[in-house]
Amino acid sequence: GADEDSRLIDAVGADEREINQMQMLIDQQCTQVIARRQPTAVDLRLIMMVTKIVNDLERIGDEAKKIAYKSAAVRGNDRLTRIRYHDVVRMAGGTQKMLRESLDAFARLDVNAAARVVEEDDDIDVAFNAVMRQLISFMMEDPRTIGAALEVVFIAKSIERIGDHSKNISESVVQVVKGKDVRHASADQIRAEVAGGAE
Repeated sequence: GADEDSRLIDAVGADEREINQMQMLIDQQCTQVIARRQPTAVDLRLIMMVTKIVNDLERIGDEAKKIAYKSAAVRGNDRLTRIRYHDVVRMAGGTQKMLRESLDAFARLDVNAAARVVEEDDDIDVAFNAVMRQLISFMMEDPRTIGAALEVVFIAKSIERIGDHSKNISESVVQVVKGKDVRHASADQIRAEVAGGAE
C-alpha cells in the first residue's frame, strides 16, 4: 500500500545518502594513501580503480533512488499492469546479477569474470530496446497510457544505466589487472585482452 511505498522510499533515500557519505570517505582515504605512500605502477592503478568503482557505485545509488520514486508513482495504475511490467522486472534481475558479478570480479581481481559481465551488458541493452518498442506501441494504441508508460520508460532507463555502471566496474578490473584501458573496447576485444598474458 501507500504506507509501505512511503517506508521503502524513505529507506532507499537513507541508503543513497549513506552511499554518498561512503563515497566521500573512500575518496578521501585513497587521496591520503597516494599522498603518504606515493604508490607506483600496479598499486597506484589499484587505488585509481577503487575511486572509479566507488563513483560507479554512487551513480548506481542515484539510479536506485530514481527507480524507487518512479515505481511508487506508477503503482496502482490498472493500465500499467499491462505495460510490460514483467519484462522490466526481469531486466532488473539481470542488472542485479551483473552488479553482483562485477563486484565479485573486483573482490577477486578476476578478469575472466569481469569479461563475462561486459558481455552480459549486451543482453540488458537488448531487453531495454524491446521494452521501449513495446511501450511505444502501447502508447500509440491507447494514448491514455502515455503518462504511466513514460514513467516505466524512466524506470527501464535507470535499470539499463545500472547495467552500464556494472560494466564500468568490470572494465576497471580488467584495466587494473592488465594495465590497459578497455572502456571503449568491444566485448570481443576485452575477451581477447583477458585471454592474453598478464602484464
